[in-house]
Amino acid sequence: MSGVRVLVGTHKGAFILTSDSKRKKWNISGPHFAGWEIYHMNGSQADPNRLYASQSTGWFGQIIQRSNDGGQTWEPVGNKFGYDGTPGTHLWYDGTQHPWEFKRVWRLEPSLTDPDTVYAGVEDAALFRSTDGGQNWQELAGLREAKGHLWQPGAGGMCLHTIILDPSDVQRMFVAISAAGAFRTDDGGQTWRPINKGLNSGGELPDAAAEVGHCVHNLAMHPSNPGVLFMQKHWDVMRSDNAGDSWHEVSGNLPSDFGFPIAVHAHEPNTIYVVPIKSDSEHFPPDGKLRVYRSRTGGDEWEALTKGLPQSDCYVNILRSALAVDTLDSCGIYFGTTGGQVYASADSGDSWMPIASNLPAVLSVEVQTLQ
Repeated sequence: MSGVRVLVGTHKGAFILTSDSKRKKWNISGPHFAGWEIYHMNGSQADPNRLYASQSTGWFGQIIQRSNDGGQTWEPVGNKFGYDGTPGTHLWYDGTQHPWEFKRVWRLEPSLTDPDTVYAGVEDAALFRSTDGGQNWQELAGLREAKGHLWQPGAGGMCLHTIILDPSDVQRMFVAISAAGAFRTDDGGQTWRPINKGLNSGGELPDAAAEVGHCVHNLAMHPSNPGVLFMQKHWDVMRSDNAGDSWHEVSGNLPSDFGFPIAVHAHEPNTIYVVPIKSDSEHFPPDGKLRVYRSRTGGDEWEALTKGLPQSDCYVNILRSALAVDTLDSCGIYFGTTGGQVYASADSGDSWMPIASNLPAVLSVEVQTLQ
């Protein structure tokens, strides 16, 4: 029987939520790695029982964990993330140059076809790849050659937080970095170029249309339509119809175009989801009403999805990696909040229910559809 496994990373451990295809009753396993920040946990499409987790604390540092049985047991794997060659420097908050320093892994993205190949996006921003199940990591250093000396940390650090693999072209990948922008490779990661034409960051950059330096919060793509990308920027929801060569704004009638995550419906490539947040200084929903917004037109025209969500006195945030979708026939949408709630919709967002209510602050949510 088909079902779903929801992988939740929190400020104080990892939790695994499972249900059958009806998604009415949920079992919660955890906390795994209690007391540790789990920035991200993700599963392999090639082998759903292969999971990877980024375990971190400011005191003990970074550990990569791997499971071969769907999260029942875990083992630490390789944790040496060394920048290739002489790393050089990047911009610091005050505009001076600052050396590259590894801090933590923000994103783990397994290969679409090989459970032993996995990519890691790290802070200070760089992309690493392992081909032996996480035991050894090699930087794809060409990324930092794309004007890396002009990259600068955002409020949360200088992190590579989004990795998208193109299912139609194994040589093509997209990444996003705060605060550097979006980048694309067409040769398997050897060389990269910025793809930020059309972004406007007048409130953050001296040159509003600079080639790099934009604070991109998240990217999304539907696997059946890999030339179309959607972006949640620091401000603005954006769309590209040419694999990032140019972007145009599709914020439309959103109550605020500031936010962190963005996602695409599993079966409708033009249906996208965002969670508006009031502003870059007030990280909570406008008017204290928790609303997911859906566009069935690829942007511009948005509708509020509120059934089952708190519509008063709600002041949580939804972080950039905390929104995900399943691929069941009736597409499920999931998101987690900094208040420790995980909400699920089994009907594409028409109605919602909490499937976990008292977890630590949620940092990330991923979903596996199990057959």
